[in-house]
Amino acid sequence: MKRLSIFVSGNGTNLQRIAEYFLEDFEVKIENVVCNNPKAYAIERAKKLGIPVRMITKQDFNSEAFTQELKSLGIDLIVLAGFLWKLPESLVKAFPKKIVNIHPALLPKYGGKGFYGEHVHEAVVAAKEPYSGITVHYVNELYDSGEIILQARVSLDEKETPDSLAAKIHQLEQAYFPVAIEQVLNAIQ
Repeated sequence: MKRLSIFVSGNGTNLQRIAEYFLEDFEVKIENVVCNNPKAYAIERAKKLGIPVRMITKQDFNSEAFTQELKSLGIDLIVLAGFLWKLPESLVKAFPKKIVNIHPALLPKYGGKGFYGEHVHEAVVAAKEPYSGITVHYVNELYDSGEIILQARVSLDEKETPDSLAAKIHQLEQAYFPVAIEQVLNAIQ
């Protein structure tokens, strides 16, 4: 049995898609959802899916006790699905190559601190890029710089807006993020 912990801050559409993808896979269990935003709709999604939610404060999040809590749950993989806090170095070191993130651009472009959500799409459209996409990558101590697991891309139209690009990126996330997670789980011994 492989155990996942999914970290969220917002709406939770990727959380829901991941949960649905692994619903019939009895070798994968979403052990909990860790959320740093009490107003996140992801909390409702998790409850409807029967997944326990662990609300986290910044102080708890940065504590060694939280890292130990995840270890005691037997977490095999931490999935960042729209989680907006930088992970503490101690957590990254405790789960080497066992934390994955999805970024709404083709890294290394448009990554780093402050590049998330609509900020990324606005920058891509403003630069008149011919295409954009998603990057699923391992998490290390630096923003958006871990080893790339998977990338998928879409073309931008001449009249592309940040909102229309966001819709295209969302479709890629829904299609490819669970597949990339499955790939990583299959590689974990």
